[in-house]
Amino acid sequence: MHAPASRVRALNASPIARHGEYVLYWMVAARRGRYNFGLQQAAAHARALKLPLLVFEPLRASYPWASQRLHTFVVEGMASNAAHFAKTVAHYYPYLEPKRGAGAGLLAALAARAALVVTDDYPCFFIPRMTAAAGRSLSVRMEAVDSNGLLPLSLAKGKSFYNAYHFRRFVQRNVAHELAESPREDPLRRLAVPRLEALPTAITKRWPRVSDRALADVAGTVAKLPVSTGVPAVASLPGGAHEARRVLAQFIESRLSRYARERDHPDAEAASGLSPYLHFGHLGAHEVVAALFEPEAWDGRPRGLGAAESDGKREGFWGLSSAAESFLEELVTFRELAFNTAATMPDFDRYETLPAWSRATLEAHASDPREHVYTREQFERAETHDPLWNAAQTQLLREGRIQNYLRMLWGKQILAFSKSPACALETMIELNNKYAVDGRDPNSYAGMFWILGRYDRPWAPQRPVFGSVRYMTSAATKRKLRLKSYLIRHGENENAYR
Repeated sequence: MHAPASRVRALNASPIARHGEYVLYWMVAARRGRYNFGLQQAAAHARALKLPLLVFEPLRASYPWASQRLHTFVVEGMASNAAHFAKTVAHYYPYLEPKRGAGAGLLAALAARAALVVTDDYPCFFIPRMTAAAGRSLSVRMEAVDSNGLLPLSLAKGKSFYNAYHFRRFVQRNVAHELAESPREDPLRRLAVPRLEALPTAITKRWPRVSDRALADVAGTVAKLPVSTGVPAVASLPGGAHEARRVLAQFIESRLSRYARERDHPDAEAASGLSPYLHFGHLGAHEVVAALFEPEAWDGRPRGLGAAESDGKREGFWGLSSAAESFLEELVTFRELAFNTAATMPDFDRYETLPAWSRATLEAHASDPREHVYTREQFERAETHDPLWNAAQTQLLREGRIQNYLRMLWGKQILAFSKSPACALETMIELNNKYAVDGRDPNSYAGMFWILGRYDRPWAPQRPVFGSVRYMTSAATKRKLRLKSYLIRHGENENAYR
């Protein structure tokens, strides 16, 4: 079964090479063996051409913000994938650059022997430029396949949505049809194609496969690579598809029932914890939805479909518990709205693409006096006067994440404590992308730009610095949320706002 045509995009006009030795799946974003349209498309081509399937998962050393934290998470995913693909007919080839630029030429060498190349269609970070350049350079057919969410990115036909309400209506009109075309749980199950026993020595000698021994010692392997040691791995946050499924099962069993009412409270720890796994493709949205609907006895069709199927309301469409519907609002509406923006808005990560109203009000208040102004280095070291902000930044430094509600406050306070809104955005992007395991993602960019007004509306009254952009303070947050344990855990005084 090929992936739906709406999820497949040709990156060149080259033909399929009938003399090819295998079908090559270049795994760069959907780094998993389950619920993966890209792998499914490659497997379907391999079956049709009666050729072996080569799954190539590389990791370069020179990507922006490359660090032991990010490398470790991805390499742990490689270890999980190696175990998974060892039980299949596919030949799995993980590759780590031992030095910057060492992997140059490897894709071309593999593609020269391939009938065609399939890769992942991901709309953020360096991946769109990288895959587009590969498509232009290869003389064999290359396809990019979208496994990002429940709805294919092409469905919007290039239209950007500017708020959650209108995008929610779009989801409600289309999601039943798209769920009927979900990816196969195991796209390699019963795949009857020849095995690729080995790659040519000329390739493996120059670009050695990561050995099973190296994958068994991820920390030791990453320590030898030329990436930043200033952002260490997070031992409490292991990567990989196997770990992602464990976190998903734990969330559904232990925290989902509290999600709607407690997810904003840092002390409750009711969040899913899935964001890093979704970002690195160790888990897909379809797998999350399948696991979520199973205990809800879902019958395969949103129960809210009918006369009000596209009314855009937050609740009632899915016909599930309030907790499940609240979680789907985050997983589907807000996450896929972010992907829509990244896919359809040029330079979506630039200050100039903020809505005209928010740019106007922020710039009108750009020269307002600020009680506190900090440098990026002070922000990075969590050296502000604000104990709650310092705690959130400390969590980011230690754990590679910030509790969901506090991530919004974190950004709002960076705006309040920066010399200009453009400078605030630069600080947010740098700190988030450097330290957050789920950074460099459409969803994290959406959160940072929401802080400055994207997807939002003007709020009254106008305030210094913020203008009519939504206002948040640490003192108000302390009154609203349960924070005692959180503040203690991250080195701050629980009485700071009493």
